[in-house]
Order: sequence, then structure tokens, then C-alpha cells
Amino acid sequence: MNQPNFQTMSQKDLHNYVLTHREDQEAFYAYVDKLHQEANWIEMPPVDSIEDLEKYPKFANRFRNESDPRDIASEKG
Repeated sequence: MNQPNFQTMSQKDLHNYVLTHREDQEAFYAYVDKLHQEANWIEMPPVDSIEDLEKYPKFANRFRNESDPRDIASEKG
């Protein structure tokens, strides 16, 4: 079986591939590398309660407005 080209796969496709091929370490490392390259996460300190999320509207809105946060990367790319 031919190995897919992980560099040309979208983050979402690579995520799905890794989930269905959990033994494929090369795919896993390619996925982690892609996560770091795209850096589409929102950094914030740990919160103590749900109410603390109100201090980070960008983070909260991302999950309120998107059905799947991973879709954001594939829409950009």
C-alpha cells in the first residue's frame, strides 16, 4: 500500500487519517508538525470555572460559532 503524502493533506484530513491509522507513527508526527506550523490555537491560562471563560471572548466565541473548531484550519488552507 502506498503511503499518502502527509504534507499535502489538510489538517482535518490528516487528523482523520491518524485516527484510523493509529499505528502509523510517521502520520502522527506529520500531524503534530502541521499543528505547530498552522498554530491556529488560542492560548490562555487555565481557568477555575466556566464563568472565567467570559474573560476570554475570542476563545469562547470560537466554540460557540463553529460546529467543529478543527474546520477553521481547513477553511483557511
